[in-house]
Amino acid sequence: MITLETMPPLMFSGLVLAMLIGFPVAFTLAAVGLSFGFLAIYQGFFDLNFLQAIPGRIFGSVLSNDLLLAIPFFTFMGAILERCGLAEDMLDSMGQLFGPIRGGLGYSVIIVGFILGAITGTVAAQVIAMALISMPVMIRYGYNMRYITGVLAASGTITQLVPPSLVLIVLADQLGKSVGDMYLGAWGPSIFQIALFAGYTFLLGLFKPDHVPPVPKQARTLTGWPLWRKCLLGIIPSAVLIFVVLGTMMLGLATPTEAGAMGAVGAIVLAAIHNKDFSTNGRRLLIVGVIACGIGTMVGIFLSEGLVFKLAFAVTYFAVVWICLEAVRIPELRGLIRQGYETTMRITTMVVFILIGSTCFSVVFLGVSGGVWLEHLLTSLPGGVWGFLIFINLFIFFLAFFLDFFEIAFIILPMIAPIAQKILAPVVGADAALIWFGVMLCVNMQTSFMHPPFGFALFYLRGVAPKEVKSSDIYWGALPWVGLQAIMVVLVIAFPITVTALLDKPSTVDPSKIQIDIPQVELPPLDFSEPPKFK
Repeated sequence: MITLETMPPLMFSGLVLAMLIGFPVAFTLAAVGLSFGFLAIYQGFFDLNFLQAIPGRIFGSVLSNDLLLAIPFFTFMGAILERCGLAEDMLDSMGQLFGPIRGGLGYSVIIVGFILGAITGTVAAQVIAMALISMPVMIRYGYNMRYITGVLAASGTITQLVPPSLVLIVLADQLGKSVGDMYLGAWGPSIFQIALFAGYTFLLGLFKPDHVPPVPKQARTLTGWPLWRKCLLGIIPSAVLIFVVLGTMMLGLATPTEAGAMGAVGAIVLAAIHNKDFSTNGRRLLIVGVIACGIGTMVGIFLSEGLVFKLAFAVTYFAVVWICLEAVRIPELRGLIRQGYETTMRITTMVVFILIGSTCFSVVFLGVSGGVWLEHLLTSLPGGVWGFLIFINLFIFFLAFFLDFFEIAFIILPMIAPIAQKILAPVVGADAALIWFGVMLCVNMQTSFMHPPFGFALFYLRGVAPKEVKSSDIYWGALPWVGLQAIMVVLVIAFPITVTALLDKPSTVDPSKIQIDIPQVELPPLDFSEPPKFK
């Protein structure tokens, strides 16, 4: 006889076993949820009407969720930018800039990975593109093979943490927090993560200089201003796009969906101006559009949004439309845009189906008192807050061996988020608790791409690496970088300020103690005598 108390652990165990079979996760979630739902109805734990919550939640919370509209925009933006030649230009210029120092090519891969992460938000094509470009060069100049594979995989997975990461959007949705706050919380760990990667490269240069040698002088083709010019031509447009996407969102000028739409258009513009077939008229119009945008911005800030402001941005919009039409005219970019649409459709469909499956599972799980069982399990852990955080992070680290970050976010997070809010609020405050928790898990879930045997970044590297690169080099090369990511998780747990420093400070005013003093106005005495009679 199955009791109500045994249903939650049975459901959870059944889900783990079903996933180990290897069937697609979205259908596994729905099948396990509905199977246990009918079993619960048979046992009398709830009736058939309870399952009406599943379609209601799917249509009310999933398919009508405005925040999830940002996912296809950011996916399309990443798909365009990763194939438009921007990575090649930046890696070449950064490699020559840092080439004279030990580990210079490693520094260039880390920095370019950070910049591309801030304008793409996806991992797969970034790892592949940087491996195709940088791996032959690093092999040619004698870099250690395990360092090469490790730095290429790690610099691609930093995309998971750097805004506008898709993971942060999904976490914000599942935790019920704003995307802007999640992005603000992620900046500190992102920068510290890059510092850890660069510090590891620096230490290798000190203690094992033969692993990260400098590039020979005769191999550096650019020096002085031409080199700096090439670096700036790659960095400045990227910085503008980062501001358009992230700056407008954090300043409250755009919602995540609107910022994603601007980023998608900006990606097409960036791809067009990087293409060799971009016309002279298009370049002239680009310059005019940039000047008009600058004029309109200055007028809007210092004067008023009058006729000059509107005319300036009308010219800017015309330039953007013209450049997008030029992109459609160029056959190479037309094919690139089509590939971007296909990638966006595939990833968005996958996300929606996982959400539908996780909704089926979570509704039944909560219906059999799974939330109460999980809360009792997690709150009874030894060590209080820190015991909870250590257990959850070890649990997520283990799940990342088998599950993708989307699956972890949609399956596990809705169950543990209310418990995390209750446990962590006394440490950092109710407003910042789930932001801290979400960013912490995002840092942890980077490892899902890195650790053997199922790290997708390692699969991507194996697919594009030359035959002389052994699979053992790829796996062993990833381990130090997984260790650095684990160190970052420990730092975020130990120092919450790395996440909360940029967040708005909660108000310390107690509304119940606010006293409003209204001054008394002296009024003339009322006259109750009989009014005069008019003839």
